[in-house]
Amino acid sequence: MRLYQNRLVIKVGTSTLTNEMGRSDLRALDRLACVLSDIQNMGYEVILVSSGAIAVGANRLNMKEHPSSMRMKQAAAAVGQCRIMYLYDKFFGDYDKTIAQILLNAEDIQQEEKKENLTNTFDTLLEMGIIPVVNENDSVSYTEIESEDRLFGDNDRLSAVVAVLCRAKRLILLSDINGLYDADPRLVPHAKLIHRIEQIDDRVYSLAGGAGSRRGTGGMKTKLRAAELATAGGIDTIITNGKTPEALYEIVNDRPVGTLFPGKAL
Repeated sequence: MRLYQNRLVIKVGTSTLTNEMGRSDLRALDRLACVLSDIQNMGYEVILVSSGAIAVGANRLNMKEHPSSMRMKQAAAAVGQCRIMYLYDKFFGDYDKTIAQILLNAEDIQQEEKKENLTNTFDTLLEMGIIPVVNENDSVSYTEIESEDRLFGDNDRLSAVVAVLCRAKRLILLSDINGLYDADPRLVPHAKLIHRIEQIDDRVYSLAGGAGSRRGTGGMKTKLRAAELATAGGIDTIITNGKTPEALYEIVNDRPVGTLFPGKAL
């Protein structure tokens, strides 16, 4: 499979897009849009996979806590999608960029005809200089929110599926920490960042710890699963901190940032 050397998939999580109050972090959104727009100006094709619909929607609806029932999650997702796309459109527009929304269900990837149409849509948007913003269609796809055997399960895995589908050279997972450490840095002050991992095995998974931040649904394990899927397709995968999107400049210049999982030779 030939990869597009200038094609990047960047996944951003809820913890990056929202602040400690659960509200939209406008400065983080602005910096992300600025860096991605600048990188596109350097000749790269950029696909953004974005979490945050339920959290942003819950805040917009003045919910006191994260919704727990399916119907409230889907209602929050429907409201949150509008809000997130409004914010992305505003901030990317400030940098003279056009975005497009792509909402995915599992069947979009599993059915060959839909998969081919989806690939053509991505290719066409990228050829036109448009930045696709991708998310699961949470407002209607209940299986993607709750099911244990769901295809995506989280937007980390979704981003890996998109990277393989679009034959991207790199998948960059923006996390709430700098990468994978040899111990939990929130509990062990002297934990060391692991800069490169050739093989994702049980030992590596044992370093991943539990769930992510209280505002996001993912954690390091979901990122490792995404990296395992992407690297099997030859795609270099990097986990780095979403609060410092300027690190993307280092990544495109092949400088070490975060934790790199090199793509397997195809």
